[in-house]
Amino acid sequence: MSIDAHSKGTTPADDGIPAAATAPEPAPPAGAPTPAPTTRGSLRPLLLRLHFYAGLLVAPLLLVAAVSGLLYALSFQAEKLVYRDELRTSVGERVLPLSEQVAAARQANPEGTVTAVWPSHEDGATTRVLMTSPKVDEGLSLAVFVDPYTAQVRGELASYGSSGALPLRTWLSRLHVDLHLGETGRHYSELAASWLWVVALGGLLLWLGRRRRARRDLVLPDRTATGRRRTLSRHGVVGLWAVTGLVLISATGLTWSRYAGENIGVLQDRLGGASPSVSAALSPGGEESGGHEGHGDGDHSGHGSAHDGADIGIDNAVAAARGHGVDGKIAVTMPAEGTGYVVKETDNQYPVHLDAVAVDPADGRVIDELRFADYPLLAKATRLGIDIHMGVLFGLVNQLALAALMVALILLVVWGYRMWWLRRPTKDVRMSFGRPVPRGAWRRLPVTALLPVAAAAVVAGWFVPLLGISLLVFLAFDLALGALAKARKAPSADAPSGTDAPDGADTPSGIDIPDGTDAPAGADAR
Repeated sequence: MSIDAHSKGTTPADDGIPAAATAPEPAPPAGAPTPAPTTRGSLRPLLLRLHFYAGLLVAPLLLVAAVSGLLYALSFQAEKLVYRDELRTSVGERVLPLSEQVAAARQANPEGTVTAVWPSHEDGATTRVLMTSPKVDEGLSLAVFVDPYTAQVRGELASYGSSGALPLRTWLSRLHVDLHLGETGRHYSELAASWLWVVALGGLLLWLGRRRRARRDLVLPDRTATGRRRTLSRHGVVGLWAVTGLVLISATGLTWSRYAGENIGVLQDRLGGASPSVSAALSPGGEESGGHEGHGDGDHSGHGSAHDGADIGIDNAVAAARGHGVDGKIAVTMPAEGTGYVVKETDNQYPVHLDAVAVDPADGRVIDELRFADYPLLAKATRLGIDIHMGVLFGLVNQLALAALMVALILLVVWGYRMWWLRRPTKDVRMSFGRPVPRGAWRRLPVTALLPVAAAAVVAGWFVPLLGISLLVFLAFDLALGALAKARKAPSADAPSGTDAPDGADTPSGIDIPDGTDAPAGADAR
């Protein structure tokens, strides 16, 4: 729920609440003690003000992230159409050995070095041979697409990362991550992800705590509403349905971020949730270093230096992996100096198949293996969450769900700005804007609520640094508005009594509510 402009003290009719429900209660007798405000009633104005400022100032970043995320979600299917000639071929009588397919790719690119091979995993799919090559930029691989039935090279494209994203998806991915501005641009996406969960959860609490005529108005738009009240109803209902997905997208997105991502990685390691990796290292005496331990094939003494230069070939390596249950959609990492073949399952669709083995190139023995079932629970959850974020866990359904979620976020931002505009204090003044909730809400919080709220803000700001820094900026901005409002109010306090303010003048947007002064009982701040 990206922007909350429903903090204006509107009339009951405009807010969709029956007049009887919002009419002020009779004033208490003179001398009667003023009832203490409840924690919930005191916390709501603070949430409204935070939601207002966060939505107003962070919403442009959320809008950019949503639009680029929508395009990325649709890029999977777009790739199949744009690169159909490279990805698909006519089904032949038999599949040629992988060694012949790799040889064809090498012949077409003699200056390149083969680093990995993605064998054809279904009828009509081409084999992808990944190579280092001067034809592509640093950090990218050259993907050579080979017909598995004829060994004919069908095309060459730049390929990015372990996901194998092709140029279209790579370009959209970089747009979503850093706007093609490099490390500087990554701050935009981290700031958006840092605030998305705050705005979404804050909006959820505000929507759930709102009075309404019928229960159905909580989960369905109010069909009788008009004007700003109709926009508010749509904003709240769509936000309610989208909040779980938005929080998940925010959390998984932060794992890729620069500052919060480092903290998440450290915490995950301390909780024993780091993702393990299979070790393909070869050394005299059979001791594999790094990666994954405890899943070897027994004694491997003599492998490594005793068999320098020996290579069983990619076909035998794949056959050895299949003998250990690693089959289906796979990727083969070619051996380098001191390492063997690594054969990994790459089927990310649920139920996932992500087992991996390392094969000694000297004799085809499996020197290490890793099963996805052996991943720590936290590592499994992280893996699945990232795959959901990337749109691969449930295939097309996942991608359509992501697209719908991004459309929802776009609508929330647009509706939020519309409400902000409709909250103009004087609608016949062209350049006036919506006002936030009056300042000073935190002073009405009981100490028992203020201390936990402050502690939670400090912890969240430390763990998610850009959230903490921007929160301090918001606070400084708010204090500046308050000082400006007091400076403007001071001359009017010295004016002769009975002097009216100029026509069309409004109360400064940052004015404080005096301590102890509360809104009429039963009134909804929205």
